[in-house]
Amino acid sequence: MTSPYLVPVARLLRDVPSVTEVSFTAPFDEEREFDPRGPAETDVWPDATVSVRLRLESYAGGLRARGRVGAPWHGTCRRCSAAVTGVSDVAVAERFVSHRDPVDEEAYPIDGDVIDLRRLVRDAVLLDLPLAPLCRDDCRGLCPVCGADRNETTCECQPETDPRWATLDELRFMDLPDDVGGV
Repeated sequence: MTSPYLVPVARLLRDVPSVTEVSFTAPFDEEREFDPRGPAETDVWPDATVSVRLRLESYAGGLRARGRVGAPWHGTCRRCSAAVTGVSDVAVAERFVSHRDPVDEEAYPIDGDVIDLRRLVRDAVLLDLPLAPLCRDDCRGLCPVCGADRNETTCECQPETDPRWATLDELRFMDLPDDVGGV
């Protein structure tokens, strides 16, 4: 079985300039190369279906890949610890080169007459993952005292007073008459 991530590009490299379209869906990590990230981190399941739509354009010395990559992700809400899911949809504009200059870390390699899109897809999707996702924009989080989910219930807990600021709680301001204070 051949992987849809492996794209033959001999014709593109021979007929410069030329263009072809690549579109497929495949498992995100079909070969199980990467370890899952920690449970509190946003990640993509290895079996998640990634969609790839690219336009490959040849130029003297390589290929340009432009298009979109999408994949579903999962994580934990930063405020209430609920499970969160979403979909990354990333615009990509990358280069593939036959002879990679050691200084050029931005280009992906062309291996013979084939390009492997796995690394491009993984880089694009993982760089687009939210670092601290929310289950919803108005998530109220967990009560720091009793741990109740404030999205589902209310509690009567009062936050602990920091003794360093306790004196400020005792301050009271008197209402001044309107003719005092220059107002």
